[in-house]
Amino acid sequence: MVHTPTRPYVLFVQHGWHDTNRRMHRLGLALAEAKTEVIAPNLGLIKTWWRIDPLIEQVEQIAIATRDQYPDRPWRIVGHSMGGLIWLELLQRHPEWWTRIDAVSLISSPVGGADLGRILDPYRWGIGIARDLGTDRRAIAEHLARQVPMQTIASDYDGGSDGTVPIQCSQFRHASYTQLSGIRHDNTKDHPEVTAAIQTFWQTLPNPLVQDQNQDPYEDAIITELQAIPGMTDAHRRDFHQARVWATLSQGFTLRTWRHPLGIHHIFLADAANRCRFAGFVGWADTQGLYQQLTVIKQRWTD
Repeated sequence: MVHTPTRPYVLFVQHGWHDTNRRMHRLGLALAEAKTEVIAPNLGLIKTWWRIDPLIEQVEQIAIATRDQYPDRPWRIVGHSMGGLIWLELLQRHPEWWTRIDAVSLISSPVGGADLGRILDPYRWGIGIARDLGTDRRAIAEHLARQVPMQTIASDYDGGSDGTVPIQCSQFRHASYTQLSGIRHDNTKDHPEVTAAIQTFWQTLPNPLVQDQNQDPYEDAIITELQAIPGMTDAHRRDFHQARVWATLSQGFTLRTWRHPLGIHHIFLADAANRCRFAGFVGWADTQGLYQQLTVIKQRWTD
């Protein structure tokens, strides 16, 4: 059940990696309405470099205390970058909180797994925060988005990312998607256009859940299989023009591959108009499995 937007609410705003709460608190104040209680946990810049679980637990304790203090107020949640991932993990652990939530907005959050995290920790040994940032949480986000109104915001700063997180990495099914342009990752946390995008989303509340009406079901089915390949990580589209056709599929779609100078294999899906519809890569350990699964996809989606 979604609460009416005029009712006093609690607004959680959560900063991410290598950050403090200062600018997210400023965003919260810009978003707040009369009688809004803004909660902006400060996790500590140094602590965000180590592991995500202690950060989740810290936010969890604050959320529990806030729930006890304001038992009748609904929640609105805004997370920037890793802050959005923290809330995805937290809400997965606490489905009993879902009925309290008016809306969740993720800003520049690497839901599909940060490519930087996979590059720094290709074998997922647990090097600092890299493994946690590189984890694919798209299934968690899509499941949650079927239950509560969710928005994901990305910015195209350099033709495929906000300078840090690929646009594709922030996208997931069943959520309202807002794409901005020309705003770097660090500035999406409190940019006026981000504030306006969240306010516009809130104006639709209580809103029906997103039905993904504009998604080509054929394209979506192929992308779903590509995303399911072990080790697959969303990539920047900048190297799409270097890729060569590996397989031609039905309806004019093509699978294209490119090998990075460091030996990292990339896969792209292009539509009949030669537009990049998916970009991803796998680490060295998953290269053989990549081509095995691509062969299966080729057989399934070729006339």
